[in-house]
Amino acid sequence: MTSVLGLFDSGVGGLTVLRRILERHGAVRCIYLGDTARVPYGCRSPEEIRSIAVEVVRWLRQQGVTTVVMACNTTNALARDVAEGQAGVPVIGLIGAASAMVRERRVGVLATAATVASGAYRTSIEALHPGTQVLEQACPDFVPLIERGDLHCDQLRRAVETYLEPLMANSVQSIVLGCSHYPLLAPLMRQILPEDVRLIDPALGVTHQLDALLGPPSARKQSADCLKLCRLCVTADPEGFCDRAAPWLGERPRVELVQLQS
Repeated sequence: MTSVLGLFDSGVGGLTVLRRILERHGAVRCIYLGDTARVPYGCRSPEEIRSIAVEVVRWLRQQGVTTVVMACNTTNALARDVAEGQAGVPVIGLIGAASAMVRERRVGVLATAATVASGAYRTSIEALHPGTQVLEQACPDFVPLIERGDLHCDQLRRAVETYLEPLMANSVQSIVLGCSHYPLLAPLMRQILPEDVRLIDPALGVTHQLDALLGPPSARKQSADCLKLCRLCVTADPEGFCDRAAPWLGERPRVELVQLQS
């Protein structure tokens, strides 16, 4: 049976995960759902997030996916059990993948307010690496600013400086980008952070976990042919999503508008 990956996020952020998968594995059949009608997830209640996860994963299952990739840390933190209960297929998450990548003893985590409040990253990292100091920083401004599409605005730079300051003050040695939107800010963060602070992108850990399903890394580079095997869907504003996705994907994708909410 042909593998079909189902990925979901609240907006464009999960495309950072999709891009990493295509870079490592080449042509892979994927269905990506950006729930743009309800972005951002990170300011919503746990009850809302769990309810959304039911709808999203149920829809992906109806599309015939063979594996679900939770390309959203907030739902991973608060609704992993819901996703596994609804999917009927293997579910791969970001938090465990990122935690396995930690090597340092002082680790910062940048994440949404909901993810930080859940303590999921701290719990996972400490379980795998006892004695590690974990400092979590909520970044409520990041996703709304990223979804506007201007990654070079002064407001976004000020937000990055504000959220990084407490982590640098505590001399963290690495920082987990604990929301799939945040790798889009990595170039800006690198301008501000000391050179020896490592940024951890959970998507890289996910791609390695997919080796068991998809086989060893493909010799093919990411290309338009790879993207053509991917069905990209959103719940609102497909044109705006295309505009924001194009710089990250390298081309303007075709996007389908779908309905989730009853």
